[in-house]
Amino acid sequence: MIGALDRQIMACRRCPRLVAWREEVAVTRRRAFIAQEYWGRPVPGFGDPHADILVVGLAPAAHGANRTGRMFTGDRSADVLVAALCRAGLASQESSVHRDDGLELLGCRMTSAVHCAPPGNRPTPQERSNCRSFLARELELVRPRVTVALGALAWDAVLAVARERGTAPRPKPRFAHGAQAPVGDTVLIGCYHPSQQNTFTGRLTPAMLDDVLARARALAGAA
Repeated sequence: MIGALDRQIMACRRCPRLVAWREEVAVTRRRAFIAQEYWGRPVPGFGDPHADILVVGLAPAAHGANRTGRMFTGDRSADVLVAALCRAGLASQESSVHRDDGLELLGCRMTSAVHCAPPGNRPTPQERSNCRSFLARELELVRPRVTVALGALAWDAVLAVARERGTAPRPKPRFAHGAQAPVGDTVLIGCYHPSQQNTFTGRLTPAMLDDVLARARALAGAA
């Protein structure tokens, strides 16, 4: 079932701006990767199809997942996140470099609110809405006990799915690092995104990320 969803995601062309951008990036490329063939398509989720913990990011990075074809692979955010997942016992190795590097997620899955790389890492509200049915279906299929939202837009995307299902908490819980709320059958935890902007400035430290993942494991019954 999750394979059918992945194929639907990879074939999607709902958002003309995102289609044009992801394909342009795949042709022009970054100088450091000029010899590599870019994925240049929507990037599906990755990991355990029945994971207890679902990690939701914003969107593929232009020269990360849009290049490699796997969520949180091939960029600095991936380095930080996957190393933390490994420390938490949720990943088989501490690096995520390319699709065939042997990485396995253990009781965990990674996905995103938007599956195409957006210009400036800023999908429009309509583009986020266009992609919401994919997140809704992934939540339905995976049925995670805990959902970790990396950033406010991922947090809002999960809550938007819950509103459509009539399971959103009231009042709407506000995003913050470490915020927690029951949302339908899952527990939603907020975490700052492991972007360079957050990790280089110390807004998100390895210890802060470790604490969130340890709480996620505990809530999922995996501690």
